[in-house]
Amino acid sequence: MLKRGDCVIVALSGGADSVSLLYTLKNMSSELGLKLYAAHLNHNLRGAEAKRDEEFCKILCKNYDVELFCESVDIRTLAEKEKISEELCGRKERYRFFDVLSKKYNAKIATAHTASDNAETVIFNLIRGAGVKGMTGIAPVRDNIIRPLIFVTRDEVERYCADNKLEYVTDSTNLSDDYTRNKIRHNIITICREINPDFEEKISNHSELMRNVDSFLELNLTEAEKNVKDENGYSCSKISALPKGLRDELLYFLLKKNNIEADYSTVKLLAQTIDNNSRLSINNKVLADCKQGTLRFIKPEENAQFSVKELKNKIEFRFNGKYYSFSELKQTGNSLLIRTRKSGDSFTFINRGVTKSLKKLFIEEKIPREKRDSLILVADGAEVLWLEGFGFSKQGKGLFEVSIKERELS
Repeated sequence: MLKRGDCVIVALSGGADSVSLLYTLKNMSSELGLKLYAAHLNHNLRGAEAKRDEEFCKILCKNYDVELFCESVDIRTLAEKEKISEELCGRKERYRFFDVLSKKYNAKIATAHTASDNAETVIFNLIRGAGVKGMTGIAPVRDNIIRPLIFVTRDEVERYCADNKLEYVTDSTNLSDDYTRNKIRHNIITICREINPDFEEKISNHSELMRNVDSFLELNLTEAEKNVKDENGYSCSKISALPKGLRDELLYFLLKKNNIEADYSTVKLLAQTIDNNSRLSINNKVLADCKQGTLRFIKPEENAQFSVKELKNKIEFRFNGKYYSFSELKQTGNSLLIRTRKSGDSFTFINRGVTKSLKKLFIEEKIPREKRDSLILVADGAEVLWLEGFGFSKQGKGLFEVSIKERELS
């Protein structure tokens, strides 16, 4: 995890775990030539107690001659604004804070996660119905994050603090069962230890095994994704033809890649949806559409309504994350409109001279349903002069210029 001369920032809460980590790294810093810092984020969730923790960290770091970086965030207000739990919001803000410091000082971030934390995480993921990746637990190393205490139990940490006369603070919220993780810690873990006193060590070994399995799967899933990918999404027939184990893990992989939170029940429903060429609403936020033999994940924002605009001189606008620019070259005397499709619209190909309704054209070209109503076009009445993805029609060539970019307008 560490090399001689590394710069390390300890994530310091003031609790037994992080205090013992800071103490240990401080004692090792001369031998390894470490440049050592600490970082503390005040969540402002526990009033005076949160301020007490911050002051404790400041005094501790002053005694250790370690520079401390502090930041204060109103987690409760931020969580309400983002409509997420305070627990998740706190975690996001901590890692945002750590990431900023890591980049600024080219440092590794050392967190004080223990084998006990890992066991709680694995059980939490198991209860949620997570797949193989959820069983990997907390990784000892992830990018710029290192976890030197990940194979040490919380009991061992507390004994270490007692042996070395290390003072630390206790977060009162850890004593209640208001949070899911606390319920697991106080109840399930206690029972598991009664069954097997080495429970946390066994879970650590299991997590390492599952990380090896996950690494193997990642290689196969990347290749599998390439094989099932088609122009508009993922081929349902190719997904269905995969061995069940690989198919299910691939669906987990695709859901996560599309930022969709899902458990195994969702994966099973999605597999049925693929086999039946039907549709599935996931968490009332995303639609998995397999109607045309292609799996596509559709989000509501992809179907944003477009406001009709008249093409005069030059016009620029943004729609669905793209930036359009239209410049008039010739005046036709008619009112040319920039809009999306309407019933009765037709398009005449330049070279073939063949005229087709947009409905028939989209079906023949297998344009996904959710994209048909968001393609921009320029029309003179029902006669389409230019169509996004197809270009100019026979009647529209030379009347105006079009530019589509994936960046901000200047």
